[in-house]
Order: sequence, then C-alpha cells, then structure tokens
Amino acid sequence: MADWKDNLPAAAQEFLKDRRLDEVECIVPDLPGIARGKAVPASKFARQDSFHLPDSIFYQTITGEWGDAAGSEGFIERDMILRPDMSTATAAPWTADWTLQIIHDAYDRNGDVVPFSPRNVLKRVVDLYHAEGWEPVVAPEMEFYLTARNLDPAQEIKPMMGRSGRPAAARQAYSMTAVDEFGPVIDDIYDFAEAQGFEIDGITQEGGAGQLEINLLHGDPVKLADEVFYFKRLIREAAMRHDCYATFMAKPIADEPGSAMHIHHSVLDMKTGRNLFSDEDGGETPPFMHFIAGLQNHMPAALAVMAPYVNSYRRYVKDHAAPINLEWGRDNRTTGIRVPLSSSNARRVENRLAGMDCNPYLGIAASLACGYLGLKEAKMPMAEFKGDAYEGDGDIPRTMGEALGVFQEATALHEILGPEFARVYTIVKTAEYDEFLQVISPWEREHLLLNV
Repeated sequence: MADWKDNLPAAAQEFLKDRRLDEVECIVPDLPGIARGKAVPASKFARQDSFHLPDSIFYQTITGEWGDAAGSEGFIERDMILRPDMSTATAAPWTADWTLQIIHDAYDRNGDVVPFSPRNVLKRVVDLYHAEGWEPVVAPEMEFYLTARNLDPAQEIKPMMGRSGRPAAARQAYSMTAVDEFGPVIDDIYDFAEAQGFEIDGITQEGGAGQLEINLLHGDPVKLADEVFYFKRLIREAAMRHDCYATFMAKPIADEPGSAMHIHHSVLDMKTGRNLFSDEDGGETPPFMHFIAGLQNHMPAALAVMAPYVNSYRRYVKDHAAPINLEWGRDNRTTGIRVPLSSSNARRVENRLAGMDCNPYLGIAASLACGYLGLKEAKMPMAEFKGDAYEGDGDIPRTMGEALGVFQEATALHEILGPEFARVYTIVKTAEYDEFLQVISPWEREHLLLNV
C-alpha cells in the first residue's frame, strides 16, 4: 500500500505526511460537472486498479431524470470501467478524516474511451491540436456568488451578509474592503486550495453583491479543467462552513450581474515553444486572426455547451456586464471576444461568453474546438469592433431551445467534440429543456392569470 502513495503528487503526499489515509473518493465528472463515484477505504483502493459505474450517469438531467440516450441496446445501464488518473490525487481537507479525491477516466469493456465522458471529450480536442503540432494553453477565470442560505426554492436568492451586515457593501467592484466582507470564507478557500496543491492567481470582488472572481494560472487544458472541477467543490465546502452557499449559477440574482467562466487561449508550437499568435517581431500572425474567426463562426453552435441551462441565457442582457455578441476587440470588455493587454509572448484570446455554470471540461473543449476549426479553415474575422459593443444588437442564441437547435445542426463542431458525445448531449439537454417547459413561473401567474 505504501508503494502507490509514494507516487502521489507532492501536495497529496504533504497532506498525508505522518498521517494514516482513511478513505479515497473515486470520482468522475458527469455532464453537468457533478462528481459521481464511490468512497472506498484506503486499504481497498490499494488492491483495485479500477471500479465500475453504469454508463447511465451520463444520461441524467440536472434534475435527476433521464434522457433517452442509451442507444440501440436500450437502457440496460452497462458498466463502465473507471481507471484512476493518479496525477489528479488531491486532498479533501474539509472531511472529518484523512481523505483523498482521485479523478477517474471512463472506458468501455473493450478498453475504448467512453466518448460522452466530459474529460474524454476535452482530451479528444487536445489530441487534435497535438496532431497538428500545436499545444493549446488556457487560463480560466471563475466568477461566483456567496449567498445567504436558501432552503425554499420559491424564495429569491439573496446575497450573503458580510461582516458589516449590509449586502450593498459587497457590491463595489475591485474593492478590497468588499473582499474583506467575506474574509473567513476566503481564508478557508485559500487553506483548502493550498492543501490541494492549487495556486490561485488572485481573488477580486466583482460587480455583484457577494460576487467574487478567482483567476487560475495558465496551463494545460485538462489540468485546468480538473482544477475548476475541484475548485467548485472546494468553494462550496468553504462557504458551508460559514452558514452560506456558494453558487455558480449564471444568473442567481435578478438585479445583479451574471457569473462567467472567461477562458483565455493561446496556442504554442510544440517543437519551438513559440506562441503561434505572435511572429518573430512581436506582431500578430494569421493564425491569431484565424483563431478569432473560429470563435466568431462557431460559437453560436457551441453556446449550448458553454451556456447549458435555461438560466444561462438570463445572463446575456444588454448593459449587464455580459457580452451579447460575437464582436472582437483589443482590451474591450464589452465584446464577446477580447484581446487583453499583454506582451507578444503572452498574446492570447479571451472568450467572455462561457458561463460559470458550464461543465469546465465541456466549456473549455467547446471553446478550443471553435478555435481549432478557425485555425484549420484559415478564415479572417470581422473587422475589430471599436466602442461599446453593448449598444449593438445581439447575434447569439437567446434561449436554450434556440441554442440546442443550432448545436444539433453543427456537424463540423460534432466532428471535433465527437459525434457520439453530440448525440447524447443533445438528447439529455433536450429532455432537460422539456422538463423546464412544464414549469409555470411566478411571472406567468402574475401577469397572465387575469390579464389575457
């Protein structure tokens, strides 16, 4: 048993130093990004090289119902073989005993990857880049809210009360005083992240009451998606310790800004390490423009993956700190595609459309897929937008139903993400959307009951 622990990542070994490991959580991210799996005693984990879960975990909607995506054999819930990726072993520092979490990859009984497992989808896209001699690099930004506990779904979500007792005190963007409002929660976030071996590039107060942003250092897309997946759980656990919730809903509070997962992209030449977006003189290259064009041309089809719920589209409201278009601009936060200020070596493209509610593996995969298609198609983008892009008309799908319709027809995108993934995703999300359409909202009861 000591042998396998000797090969753990350094942070996991440090967490267990002079301690006895009690339990291992064997987990796999499902379509929404929920951790599914089993908790096993450490002694049992040492004797197993895999475990089984039914493939139906990838057919569930967010409500726990099922999409009819099982295929020709029917809903027989075949077992998948889940094998640990030991590089993902990390602490679960909020538990009462000494516990590790380990992400597992999903295979079928023939040893082939399960194509609709989100981590496998992202690996597929990264492999397509590698086949071209390209190394994709991403840096996610995570926005989220700390809210008061909400035990009744019929009640509106309210911001968490900070130390001042006034929610408006936490609505000052980039204010250090606002960050201090939530000091105890943030302290636990830092402590948990350190125990798990994650490096935070910074925490800032965003524009909403109780809205924070965590930036992660750039790196390998799969590794960064793993970190976002782990961070969502970490942040929720830190909040629960202080009698509040952390939510990654795209639009949890009606009059506050939504929460995005902005994704920064660059692409390196695998042989030279050079940024493909900059030439030897530091200027912008054709691949840089092609990548932007790929985002413009294919993100409408990918939006159903990057904005996966009906609530996601409540974020895309004019003048509410979220883009409503596919314009691109240099250092312009009103455009959907932004080129941040940077040195030529760090030249990158920021996708500002993805919501924080998306599965990080799928959101990053979809965004990279759009850029990959742009690099392969070698088209030029629209002219750079100058000014306030919020003043223009939106050119993205405005509802989940519309977005799913565009995604369903996007065969070029399906080939990059995987046709079987596209089939399963479309079925599951359509079933979920149909569930939503059966719910009558308070707005409908208020304005239609006696007036139409």
